[in-house]
Amino acid sequence: MSTLTGTAGKSEIDTSGFKPALWTSGDWNAFFGFGTNILVNMLVLTGLLRFVLKMPDSLVFGRILPALGLMMCLSTFYYAYLAYRLAQKTGRNDVCALPSGVSVPHMFIVTFVIMLPITLKTGDPLKGWSAGLVWVFFQSFILMIGGFIAPFIRKITPRAALLGTLAGVSVTFISMRPALEMYMTPQIGLVCFAIILVSWFGGVKYWRGIPAGLVAIAVGMVIAWGSNLFGLGLGGLSIAGVGAAFANFGFSVPIPALGYVFSGFEFLGIILVTAIPFGIYDLVEAMDNVESAEAAGDEYPTTRVLTADGVVSLIGCLMGNPFINAVYIGHPGWKAMGGRIGYSAATGIMVVVLSWFGIISVLLALVPVVAISPILLYIGMLIGAQAFQTTPVKHAPAIVLALTPHLAAWAKLQIDTMLGSTMNAAATVGGMAADKADAVKAAAIAALPQQGVFYHGLEVMGGGSILGGLVLGAIGVFIIERDFEKASAFALVGAVLTYFGFMHGEAVGIGGGLGVTPAVALAYAAMAAGLFAASKLGTSEHYAAHPEMSAAPAE
Repeated sequence: MSTLTGTAGKSEIDTSGFKPALWTSGDWNAFFGFGTNILVNMLVLTGLLRFVLKMPDSLVFGRILPALGLMMCLSTFYYAYLAYRLAQKTGRNDVCALPSGVSVPHMFIVTFVIMLPITLKTGDPLKGWSAGLVWVFFQSFILMIGGFIAPFIRKITPRAALLGTLAGVSVTFISMRPALEMYMTPQIGLVCFAIILVSWFGGVKYWRGIPAGLVAIAVGMVIAWGSNLFGLGLGGLSIAGVGAAFANFGFSVPIPALGYVFSGFEFLGIILVTAIPFGIYDLVEAMDNVESAEAAGDEYPTTRVLTADGVVSLIGCLMGNPFINAVYIGHPGWKAMGGRIGYSAATGIMVVVLSWFGIISVLLALVPVVAISPILLYIGMLIGAQAFQTTPVKHAPAIVLALTPHLAAWAKLQIDTMLGSTMNAAATVGGMAADKADAVKAAAIAALPQQGVFYHGLEVMGGGSILGGLVLGAIGVFIIERDFEKASAFALVGAVLTYFGFMHGEAVGIGGGLGVTPAVALAYAAMAAGLFAASKLGTSEHYAAHPEMSAAPAE
């Protein structure tokens, strides 16, 4: 079968009259895999709204989830349409639609950084909801504008850097949580993981072609519910929980929320501090995912993809959804398991049914989340491997370098979460006065280096990890290729981004006038100067002595 990507000049096949297949047998596998991925995210999101933000069910199931369902349906249908057009253009039936849905990192950021503090400060969950809507409002425009810049960034950035920083996200924030969940309930997690691996990696076909994802979920449910007969309670499911979940059944359609969007502008100062850098994060992540799809054989127009993310996010925001849409990591995984065009559109229909009829809470009570975790780990494995498999072998060190900021960011998140939980527990049991919490936390962090934990290093290196990984990966690639002038340019970009806090910093601005993390910015500037000098002094003689090193950088 043709592996052409469909760009001009790459194919001379006459595709006039070609009708791509809208559904293939592999779409069932991808639908159950991707659909369960989306389902997990929706279940987590619903839990954050109800139990962390304490929002009333009327708001969660009556306003937010219907708006989110509309946004995700528009997104998945649009990417199915792009896949159809690409298949039609290239005469191929192996084109896989880009996966998309709620941005998982931002789901937690908007909850804990924007909505929760404002809800606690005002005592009004509606105020927190309004602030979340404004946050998405600004991020949507950043994506739409950035869509016209992203193709240029893709053109000048090495693939190893783009895929390397994406691999960092997949190894840490995509793979680690489901892996840990699997080992917390191994009776379900490891069994379901084996079912997934022997099918999607080992090629084993199940009875009558039943998708491996569905088999894993069914087996997980049998083990979880069966364990209740012996009083084990694996998976945390109960009849009482199912009964309570049915209380949220109903039918709700999206209703415009313009008044709530604009009332949230009173919190603009707090919102912009995070909306701008995370909008840039979304821009780079989406660009990386388009690059990942191209590496797997499907070339999509970067500008149209990013603009679509911005437009559907804006529509969702204006209808009451405080979570931004994103192109997901995982296109190569869904393609490898047979996903083509139909799985994306089918997922959009599923999301509308789940969100408009209030079925989410029922599914949360019926299916153990640990049975779905192996699917997410599988996707993380594929994306991490792709960075090494689709780039020159000699660029492997640069890919590892691009991974490191994400490892730092993940480690810092674990420490921060642990410290916050410890402070809350100490206050709850009466072991610490509430006004001492910040001082105790600062003292604990200050003592960490004595135990070999360099918290400040994690904080600095992990700040803006996706940009940091991209810049470091690009520098590494160009140094390996002896193209010191381009390495110098990326080091200079790193200095500028660091100066303003977009990477290696916890805030955006200029600090006290010398930058957010001036020492790091200065170090990048010094690196840029040194690399530029290396490109001008003595390199011609070196290349004359070693002509095999003068080859142009691999694309």
